[in-house]
Amino acid sequence: MAERSTAAVDVADNSGDEPLTAQADQSTADGEAQNRERDTDSSASKEAQGSGGTESPSRTTPPELHSGHKLARRYRLEECVTRLDGFSSWRAVDEKLRRAVGVHVLPADHTRARAVLAAARSSALLGDPRFVQVLDAVEENDLVYVVHEWLPDATELTTLLASGPLEPHDAYQMVTQVSHAMAAAHREGLSHLRLNPSAVLRSAAGQWRIRGLAVNAALRGISSDTPQRTDTEAIGALLYASLTQRWPYENDAHGLSGLPKGVGLIAPDQVRAGVHRGLSELSMRALANDGATASRHESPCTTPEELVKAIGEMPRIRPPESAFTAPPDYQRTTYQQGTYGRPSPHPGATQPIPTPPPPLQSRTGKALKWAVSALLIAALGLGSWQLADALMHDDRSNDTDTGQTTDNDKGDNTAKPLRKLGISGAVEYYPDGKPQHADDVDLTYDKSGSTYWRTYSFNDGPTLAPYKQGVGIVYDLGSAQEVSAASIGLYYTGDHTSATLYAADSLSSTAPLDSMTKIASSTTSGTNLKISAKKPVKTRYVLVWLTAVPKSAPDQFSGAGYKQAITDVKFMG
Repeated sequence: MAERSTAAVDVADNSGDEPLTAQADQSTADGEAQNRERDTDSSASKEAQGSGGTESPSRTTPPELHSGHKLARRYRLEECVTRLDGFSSWRAVDEKLRRAVGVHVLPADHTRARAVLAAARSSALLGDPRFVQVLDAVEENDLVYVVHEWLPDATELTTLLASGPLEPHDAYQMVTQVSHAMAAAHREGLSHLRLNPSAVLRSAAGQWRIRGLAVNAALRGISSDTPQRTDTEAIGALLYASLTQRWPYENDAHGLSGLPKGVGLIAPDQVRAGVHRGLSELSMRALANDGATASRHESPCTTPEELVKAIGEMPRIRPPESAFTAPPDYQRTTYQQGTYGRPSPHPGATQPIPTPPPPLQSRTGKALKWAVSALLIAALGLGSWQLADALMHDDRSNDTDTGQTTDNDKGDNTAKPLRKLGISGAVEYYPDGKPQHADDVDLTYDKSGSTYWRTYSFNDGPTLAPYKQGVGIVYDLGSAQEVSAASIGLYYTGDHTSATLYAADSLSSTAPLDSMTKIASSTTSGTNLKISAKKPVKTRYVLVWLTAVPKSAPDQFSGAGYKQAITDVKFMG
């Protein structure tokens, strides 16, 4: 069975802004720069980030492209987003698949053309949905062009910060998801080097995405001797800006005001009142100040992996509770009040109490009263007869069962109420050595229904076997507990989703399934899967094992196919 995953991909931020310590232009959510069609014949831009240098662009004249021009007889250019340093970026249409895409175009003899092609192809191989993906990277007719997906419903962090700092929970989600994504990229040898508010997007579903991995730096010839340190500092700057709506350097950048000159790098909770203390210290641990950590207490984080570990040691930040709005007082209409068509009385005027109508005195009224009385007498007689029969039956039962023991003599058999069990950790379970999205398992018990762990999209289903026996997550309950039931929140609906609970011996991703004890199974076609055991099983580790997933249409995360995502898991015992 083939696995496929197409993540949402942007039109790259080709605004030409300088690195973290320098001024940057402002670009919109879908990558469109405010200063569109800028002249590229000026001298080579000078950029530096981390310890990397700058490569001067070639003097090659950019290709003469225009709206309506087609690349590969497939990609129709619609609108120019950026012209800079010999390359241009466009919003385009993929006429074959009928979808919007973004395209970078530069001459094949451009000094950076080889590097851009290599970066685009390396980024495409990563296949991580947290990054906007490269769809195509081609050299053709003296042109090199890189095609990206377009995200019309995503919003740049730059735009979000224009209205004020983020809520603590939103800032926590942003730094968590971005750190996990960059740690995964660096494990594959990829770095970003241009990670700024214009490169971080929030989708309509609340997920954070990173665009321009490796490609944006290659387009501008940016490199670094310490790429992990550079990207980690950039994440710290993103968190700093999210908490304070200020850029953590003296120069203004990305639509944000810089810090006052001569003050130096001060903690976010000293810049703005009410900033979350834990997030403030985390941003300072990630930021560098003249090569040294800016944190006052904790050790610095010099790699995204260290930053992920530091986030994991923090208490989770819960989303704010929605404010309860009391419903308006019930107002009777004038029609219900019996005054329809009459003028309303003046306030304070004494209203006469209407005299109730006399009881029914007509011939029809008297007949109705006699009928009701007859029915009541019949009902009382029938009830008395049934009561007498029941008492006689009870007397006969007592005479014949005097030697039997009643339930009260046996003891109280009332079932004990279930309680929710805590989850202290989790790992993805993939005994075949092919994980789905191992870095997202903690999103299934973060008490947020908008975050989730998801599978890849499979070609066949709903049953995954025999090509893949299943996909799942092993949870650590902290200590041995009596597990009786589970509630599993799902993202996709469809034909059916089947899952089984197993009691595992350890928090292992590859332990044999036949070494575990089956607890219970269940199937659903909705978004809430309930699993109940006939009798509780005592265990510390519980495996949620999906063996069938529904077919779903393509979305911004993956193509059409059989797939599922877990939003929230609760165990009861």
